[in-house]
Amino acid sequence: MFHTPNREKILSYAKEIRVEILKMLNTAGSGHAAGSLGMTDVFTTLYFSGLLKYDSKNPKMTDRDVVILSNAHICPVYYSVLSYAGYFEKTELMTLRKFGSRLQGHSSNHWPDMGIESSGGPLSQGMSVAVGFALSAAMSNKSRHVYCFCSDGELNEGQAWEAFMSANKFKLNNLTFVIDRNNIQIDGKSDDVMPLEPLHEKLKAFGLDTLDVDGHNIDKIFDAFTYAKDKLEPLKTGIASNQPTALIMHTIPGKGVSFMENDYHWHGKAPNNDELKLAIAEIMQG
Repeated sequence: MFHTPNREKILSYAKEIRVEILKMLNTAGSGHAAGSLGMTDVFTTLYFSGLLKYDSKNPKMTDRDVVILSNAHICPVYYSVLSYAGYFEKTELMTLRKFGSRLQGHSSNHWPDMGIESSGGPLSQGMSVAVGFALSAAMSNKSRHVYCFCSDGELNEGQAWEAFMSANKFKLNNLTFVIDRNNIQIDGKSDDVMPLEPLHEKLKAFGLDTLDVDGHNIDKIFDAFTYAKDKLEPLKTGIASNQPTALIMHTIPGKGVSFMENDYHWHGKAPNNDELKLAIAEIMQG
């Protein structure tokens, strides 16, 4: 296991960002709590461990890595992380879902200085966009890694599997699918709506180098991201693979708030004032 750089910073940011997410949703009166809280540890590890190549002062630098949020409804965690990364002021977070705000209910790339590469909404379309980014980078010989965040419920869509097949066909070892395996979606438990198991074996059969990861252990998250990125430097790392990577991040929806955890009703629900106070108190004590 690698030593995760900035470990204490990541842990501190994760706690702060969960609080910001809850405040944003409460102020907006709507939005998606469960997945946003559940993926906080994954986002903070990627952005603040030094793995991700970005510059918030130069958002379009040519050799940047690319993050695509295909499950764009969990944009509250994405927006919060981007603000902590310096793309915009934290005060703007409270404009989530407001009329005229840049922080739409699903992330949008209409404002190029925000660090958002692709607009989202229809599930699994971002996965095809990510394949396009990765293929372009490979054809241009750019040392760019593309990370595509997606959800387990989104894998109900046929387009997701077409993206997997294309990624394998073009040997896109610069592409990592980060799958939020939280086992819920808007209308119930994911495997009640559409069974996915054996997911690991299915992804391997589609040609993806697949790892199961504890999505709340930042050291294991860092290890997994490091493994995926090191494929671009086989002479340096000894990892020689032309396969795209799939990281199945096993997360708890609503992580950190006991009355939200593993409850699919919080997939698309915002806390009221009383729930907000209880939730913040739990996170701060955790």
